[in-house]
Amino acid sequence: MAAENYSVNNVQSFIITGFDHLQNQKLLGFLILLTYMLILLGNGINLCVISINRHLHKPMYILICNLAIVDIIFSSTCSTTMISVLLAEIKTVSYYSCISRTYFYHLGDITVCLALTLMAIDRLIAIRLPLRYHSIVTNSRTFLLISLTWLIGFAIMGVVISVIDSVPYCQPVIRYVFCDYPSMIRTACVNPEPYFFLPAMISLWLLCGQFPFILCTYAVLAYSVTRLSNNSNKKQMISTCSSHLIVLFSYYAPKLVSVLLTRIGVVLSLTDRNAVTIIASLVPSLINPTVYCTRTKEIRKRLADVFLHKRIVPNHLKAVS
Repeated sequence: MAAENYSVNNVQSFIITGFDHLQNQKLLGFLILLTYMLILLGNGINLCVISINRHLHKPMYILICNLAIVDIIFSSTCSTTMISVLLAEIKTVSYYSCISRTYFYHLGDITVCLALTLMAIDRLIAIRLPLRYHSIVTNSRTFLLISLTWLIGFAIMGVVISVIDSVPYCQPVIRYVFCDYPSMIRTACVNPEPYFFLPAMISLWLLCGQFPFILCTYAVLAYSVTRLSNNSNKKQMISTCSSHLIVLFSYYAPKLVSVLLTRIGVVLSLTDRNAVTIIASLVPSLINPTVYCTRTKEIRKRLADVFLHKRIVPNHLKAVS
């Protein structure tokens, strides 16, 4: 039957079947639930520590807060679906719920990349122009740039979602593990290949545009750090930049592996694709708060003060005493 004989109204909900072939579904569901709880805990700690300490109301920590918010949105849209399917055994997702989850999942994916770009630029200015850093990178400008990245994400996803919402669907089964653009397009009664041009262009921009730019930024940073004469400053800069690099590669590594395997002719099974998707969706959001909690000196110190029940004394009072 021709695709034009169908309409979106034929499908009121979708059935997630990506886990049906697995034997230990409850175990996987528990692991995903545990990972999701750790993501919420880690990012929540970062947000709380930074928001309640005025001493940390600086551009770099504002950018960390932005990344934490993005991670929560990014992981929540996919985790809640998988937990519902695996533990609650609720496999049905309404059409508009699936659409909204797809929107926020890919919005998180785009804004994570843009957040990492802003953090790389922030560190570049801090090291290359240390004397002018505080006049160039202000809190208001940081908020403005963050707002701009979100607007870019909203605009791109508006176009993507309009495509998904316009195609006809003739069967309600999603063979993947949650709602995203590829899974929904492959469910539609259309030839999916032409519809992958748009996400391919977005991925090309993220992998071949943003990623090389960030790498070049850190290459310049590495060169600048080696020329620092003060060993204390050099050590601090290396620690900060290494934290950012860990976060960067945790986000891009799964994407690069998937692209490289496809390019060299490795055909991934549905199970393999689902596994790569789960790792790419959860692992970066778990690593990010862990890295910033343990490797950022100010956040680590504030956490130690809280857990060791130390009284936090403002700096101006320390100077008086």
